[in-house]
Amino acid sequence: MMYLAKIQSPLGMLTALADGETLVGLWLEGQRKFGGKHDLDQTRMEPSPVLEQLRDWLNQYFAGQLEPFPGLVRPQGSAFDKQVWALLGEIPAGESRTYGQLASILHSSPRAVGGAVGRNPISIVIPCHRVLAVDGRLGGYAGGLERKRLLLDLEHIPYRL
Repeated sequence: MMYLAKIQSPLGMLTALADGETLVGLWLEGQRKFGGKHDLDQTRMEPSPVLEQLRDWLNQYFAGQLEPFPGLVRPQGSAFDKQVWALLGEIPAGESRTYGQLASILHSSPRAVGGAVGRNPISIVIPCHRVLAVDGRLGGYAGGLERKRLLLDLEHIPYRL
């Protein structure tokens, strides 16, 4: 069974999806790839311990407590996507990496890494906002560059416009 929640945040409404044990999706309203391959219209909004844990964590995160999400996540994607998302999860709060740095670790191209970053189905928790272009510019963000700037500012991560 899948559980769905709408969560108000400083970035606007978030939509979260969980199975009984893990978080499988967190999307910003209007984000590219919203819902991924999940049929959110067929999922009922019901309470879930995972989603309550997420709600509590998001409140703490937006209050400046930048600890990693303590719950389990299970993003769905290709093997390469999952490798990229695992690297994103290793970027500490308050730090950034470039697409090129991640590509170097994976022996891939920055463009391929950027594509996987853009397909991240668990925004904020899997911190794709911490990835910048090689010159420190924002690069892209599926939720919009203004939201990326807000997240980077919250974490005091320097960037160039």
